[in-house]
This record gives sequence, structure tokens and C-alpha cells, in this order.
Amino acid sequence: MADSLSLSVQMIGDITVVEASGELDVYTHPRLTDTVKDVIVHGRTSLVLDIDELNFLDSSGLGPIVGLSKRAKAYGGFLLLVCNQEKLMKIFRITGLYKSLPIYNSVEEALSAAEKILHPDAERRHDGPDEN
Repeated sequence: MADSLSLSVQMIGDITVVEASGELDVYTHPRLTDTVKDVIVHGRTSLVLDIDELNFLDSSGLGPIVGLSKRAKAYGGFLLLVCNQEKLMKIFRITGLYKSLPIYNSVEEALSAAEKILHPDAERRHDGPDEN
């Protein structure tokens, strides 16, 4: 079977965004796994995985996503998922994975959440009363 998964990796500040399009299945998930593992091994553990452009995802693609999330956590980081497709979200709801994987509607929302994870005190400094 032809490899029908396209991946792109982009660094945005301290966050690495991996965009996946095409099909994520038993034949293609090793490419995603290898790409993200390589990013993590090089110290980039704050990850956003954008799967919103996938046109196919089956159960064999879910395990690697969960595994990559665990790997990022083991290295002191995190993986935030971007998915706004109802047909894909249905898989996460049926399996219950939406409870353990943070899923956002857009890359922008995920980046904002990632910044809050990386810099939790930044928001507090702006919300508190002025100290003069």
C-alpha cells in the first residue's frame, strides 16, 4: 500500500507543531511515530499534533498518538492534539480518549494552551493588582 501520510514539522518558539494530513493507519503510523520520537529525542518536548487534515484515522492510529503523548510526558513535556473534524472526534469520544488527550479546535487554541503550560506565572502577573 502506498504511503499516504504527509507530515510537516514547524517550530514556533518553544513549541513544535507536527501537522499530519492524509491517512493515519497501520501502514502509515510508523512515520508519525518516528518523526515525533525524533523531535522529542532532540529536546523538543512541548508538542502540538495537528490531525485536522487527516481524511482517515482508524484504531491502529490511535495507539501511536497515545504512546507519543506518554513519551512526551516521560521527557517532561506534553502533547496537545488539534482536531475539529466531527468524524475524527467521534473516534475519540467512542474510545474515551478525549478524556486523557487534550484536544483543541485549532492550532492557535493549542498554542495558547501550550504557552500557559510552559509559562503559568505569566498570566498571574498580568491578572493581579498593580504593586506600586
